[in-house]
Amino acid sequence: MSRQVTADRPMQALRAHRRGGPEELVYEQAPRPPLGIGDALVEVHTASFTPTELDWPSTWTDRLGRERNPVIPGHEVSGVVAALGFGTTGVTVGQEVYGLTDWYRDGAAADYVAVEARNLAPKPTTLDHVQAAALPLAGLTAWQALFDHGRLQAGQWVLIHGTAGGVGSLAVQLAHGAGAQVIGSGRAPDHELLAKLGAEKVVDVERQRFEEVAGRVDAGELQPVVGRVWPLAEGRQAFQAKQHGGLPGKVVLQVADNDEELSR
Repeated sequence: MSRQVTADRPMQALRAHRRGGPEELVYEQAPRPPLGIGDALVEVHTASFTPTELDWPSTWTDRLGRERNPVIPGHEVSGVVAALGFGTTGVTVGQEVYGLTDWYRDGAAADYVAVEARNLAPKPTTLDHVQAAALPLAGLTAWQALFDHGRLQAGQWVLIHGTAGGVGSLAVQLAHGAGAQVIGSGRAPDHELLAKLGAEKVVDVERQRFEEVAGRVDAGELQPVVGRVWPLAEGRQAFQAKQHGGLPGKVVLQVADNDEELSR
């Protein structure tokens, strides 16, 4: 059941009141975001984040360079449209959507987030909200690296580093789907996962050389890899865990309490 949307009702959010790392994040009440022209108010089911985003200038300022505190992180979102701003088109109230929020505005680690409707798309019906939140930024980054910048074509070889991470795991699948032959670098515990994603050869970065590789790409489908899911109230721990490394794929924050069971 959707939470009731009222202008005077506060929401729960993960916020930082001053610059710093995950230790500055606090789970607390916050005002519901106002809607601008072309905005959609999204009732957040899940959100994901980039581990280094707390260090980015755009996290702490608006587009005019003015400081904005406190801030809400987590700019990948999956949820349901709860309301529309003036002149908003392209999405409808009650629609399941996913996408990216503007880094110069508050993110999705909250009950609600205001997003420009042009940055949202219908949630894939084959993905749940946890998987959908892990896809937008990593998927776009992988696509741009392989095809916009790398000009990857079928039959070519491609070496992908960090293949157990959020971007790398999607890049393996995209490259495989394009008919390229994929070599992935990773640690020994990640080899089985990477083979399932479509890496023909996985190089153990601690024991092997990149030149010793050969083979063809296995068949597979594009699926985001979720390393772990945390409830929003434990968002600080989620940021800390991802920064320390060791978790494959993306970390997702569960916001709605009526969604899929948390993967713990």
